[in-house]
Formats: sequence, structure tokens, C-alpha cells
Amino acid sequence: MNKILIVDDEKEIRNVLKEYAEFNGYEVFEASDGFEAIKVMKTTDINLIIMDIMMPGLDGFSAVKEIKKTKDIPTIMLSARGEEYDKLFGFELGVDDYVTKPFSPKEILARVAAILKRKTPAKTAHEKLILGGLEIDIAGRTVTVDGKKADLTPKEYELLFYLVRNKGIAMSREKLLADVWGYDFFGEDRTVDTHIKMLRSNLGSYREHIITLRGLGYKFEE
Repeated sequence: MNKILIVDDEKEIRNVLKEYAEFNGYEVFEASDGFEAIKVMKTTDINLIIMDIMMPGLDGFSAVKEIKKTKDIPTIMLSARGEEYDKLFGFELGVDDYVTKPFSPKEILARVAAILKRKTPAKTAHEKLILGGLEIDIAGRTVTVDGKKADLTPKEYELLFYLVRNKGIAMSREKLLADVWGYDFFGEDRTVDTHIKMLRSNLGSYREHIITLRGLGYKFEE
């Protein structure tokens, strides 16, 4: 049974999410702020965290940053704000998803299921692509740019590897959301665009291999 930690200072929100999560077969743990979340993480093997941002004591971003120093746990951030800055900051911390309040509990659980499914990938044969000073090792899960290992977030790795595996093929934003994020109806086009922007930045001069298809999406070209 997968264990989920729900962190929010509003008890009503925790109760609603807990009810839906337990109904879907998850074991649920709760925390009312970042400090409590860190304590739970030290004593329990959590599979996924649903973390609010704005909380008294220790905010969600600070808690995630502290947790990820020792554990790479899939995380969904909750926020009453929808500013792009918040999303970018969260993605840079390695957050897997970002949901703006108010939200549907069913949507949250759909995202939870999609993320956990992605975290148990099927075994694949060794795959490596070398383009000049760009080396992409899918099996080894490393990307090297001019001899230096690129510091990508987990989602950037997944997005790049997916594009490389399908190089030369046009991928719509909806297709990327469905196959990389694991859902389609609940996604937003800007989620893909934001990650592509971050990925290109980390690839430096090799960003040109990710081609923008106006009005459609993206593709990877050698």
C-alpha cells in the first residue's frame, strides 16, 4: 500500500483529501506545517507528498527543500496563488506537480496515481545519444553538456528522454502531458512550456535540438 503525506494547515482540506485517498487504497499521514512534515518523513517511508505552500511555522517550499536533501520523494504542491514564479520555483526544487486552489479531490488523486505509476518504470535496454558535446544516457539517467553533468530536475529528465526516444516526431502539448505527466484532461499547456524553457536553459548551446512547432508542441531533432 502506497503511503501519502498530506501537509496543509487547513484541517478541512486534509480531511477531504484523506477521505478520497483512503477510498482509493492509500495509507494517509497528516501534518499541519512544514516542521511536522519533516518529522513524519524521518520516521515513515512516504511514497508521495501533497504539500501546501503557505503555512505557519515552516512553509511548503522550505519543507520540500529540506526533505529533498535526504529523500527524493514525489511531491505535489498546493497553492492559493497561480503565479508562474511560484510554479517555476517549485519545479526548480524538483516538485513533480503544482495545483492551484480551489481544486477537485478527484483531480488530485488522478495526479497522484499518474505520478506513482511513472515512478515504477519498466526496464529498458541501454540507450545513449551523442550529439557533439551533448551526451544523453537514458539508461544511466545522465545528461552531459560539453563534459559537464547537467543538473536537471526529475521532470526535465523525463521530458528530455521522452523527446529523444521519439526524436523527429512532432509531439503536441497534450501528448506530452499524457505520456510524460501521466494525465491529459487535468494538465495545462503552460506546464509543458515552462519545463521546455527550463530544459533548454540547462542544455545551453544544444537547446536548438528541441524544436518549437508553432501551434502544436515540440520535437527533438539531431
